[in-house]
Order: sequence, then structure tokens, then C-alpha cells
Amino acid sequence: MTDLAGVKVVVTGATSGLGAAMADALLQAGATVAMAARPTPRLEEAVAARNGDGLAAQALPMDVRDPASVSAASRGLLERWGRVDLVVNNAGIGMRTVNPRFFEEPRPFFEVSEDKFIDVVSTNLTGYFLVARAFAGYFVSQGQGRLINVSMNHETMRRRGFVPYGPSRAGAEALSLIMTEDLRPYGVAVNVLLPGGATATGMIPEELPEAAKSGLLPPEIMGPPVVFLASAEAEGLTGERIVAVEFDAWLNRFRAAPTPQTNPASGPG
Repeated sequence: MTDLAGVKVVVTGATSGLGAAMADALLQAGATVAMAARPTPRLEEAVAARNGDGLAAQALPMDVRDPASVSAASRGLLERWGRVDLVVNNAGIGMRTVNPRFFEEPRPFFEVSEDKFIDVVSTNLTGYFLVARAFAGYFVSQGQGRLINVSMNHETMRRRGFVPYGPSRAGAEALSLIMTEDLRPYGVAVNVLLPGGATATGMIPEELPEAAKSGLLPPEIMGPPVVFLASAEAEGLTGERIVAVEFDAWLNRFRAAPTPQTNPASGPG
């Protein structure tokens, strides 16, 4: 089992869904994890539950849409911890906030209100930028650090009725590619991680037929790849787009390669 003792990680959107699953995997591997989310009792309860299990979770109140909140949270954490090794950009909201019946009754983009569009993009895209920027200067100054940006399948980015969620995720992937090149000279890694299919999280409508729900991926599928990306084995790995459902095959190719790969084929997505 991978040992992440001494590794310090920030996970945004960590109180539910993919964020909670990734935080749990990292904690169980021995990492110290700052669980970042909006300052609500839910955050305190999530951290307390993990502390009760003997895991090194800490609360990091942060609204990723608010530059002042992100700046204050990141600055305070660095002062408290002394360093951060990995930041996982995961906080996001889905189509349910725009159209609760987006699967059964998709709406065209011209029926989406501007406030809903702005809210999703502010969280899913601008939030990634703000959080990454807050820690990037520190990573650059120390000559090392890792960022993971969570994404979704390419199909989701062009599906009918998926404005603004699709564009927000497409923008986050483009942002990740540019971050990779901007940070490469400084020894800072940026990788993209996605489940590889619809997952059983709060973003899925309750009205979804049971037959469709049975095919949903468990959020825990993100655990093995995020632990790998936090480990010593992933040192120097950057520019990857890793699909969690294909992680085992990807890892076998990675380990079989004579030198660290920079962009091996990572399957459909």
C-alpha cells in the first residue's frame, strides 16, 4: 500500500461526492488533508468524523468563487502548515443547479439564465484558476509542487442541453494544459483526473431511472489514481489526463515505460 505519511494535501469540494472520496483515499494512505469547502456545519462535521477515525483531516473554509476567501484560506494554511505538496481542484456544481431535469428535458443554451451560467462558470472554471493561482506562487518559489484538476468526459463537454456545465469543464481542461506549460520550467506538475463516466454523486438527478442509476460509477473510483498522483512514484509526471476507470491499464503502461512519460494515450474520455 502507498504510504503518504508526511504529505500535505488540499482538496476543494471535499465534503461530498468525488472530493470526499479523494480526501478519504489520501487520508487512509497517511496524508494530512485540508478539506476545503464553504464554511458550513457540514464541513466541520465531515472533518470531525474523519478525526474520530484517527485520520489527519483539517477544515479549510473557502469559497472558491471569492478571490479574497481563496487568498485568505491559502495564506493561512501555508502559515499554519509551512508547506503544501499537492492541491486537488475539485469543487464544482453541476447541471442540477441550472435544470433539475437536465437528463429528461434538456434545455437549449438560449434558455439558460445569465445568473445560472455565471454561477457554474465561476465555480467550475474561475474557481480552479483562483485556487491554482493562490498556491502556484508558493510552488514556483520552492521549485516543486503538484496540481490536479478534476474534469469530466469530453462527451459531457458537447452534449445537448449541457450549457454551462460542458463549457465550464472544457475551459478547465484548456486551463490545465496552459498551466502545465507555464509551470513546467519551475518543476511544478499539473495533471487532469476524471472518473470516466457518470458517478453516483449529488450532481445526478433523483428522477434518474433505477436502471440508469445502477450503471453509475462509485466516487471511490477516484481513490487509487489520486493516491498515485500524490506519491513519490509520480514525481516529475506532468501533462497527463488520467481516466480513473482505465487507471490500472494506464499505470501498467507507465511502469513498463523505460522513462517517465509526458503524454501517453490515456484512453477515451
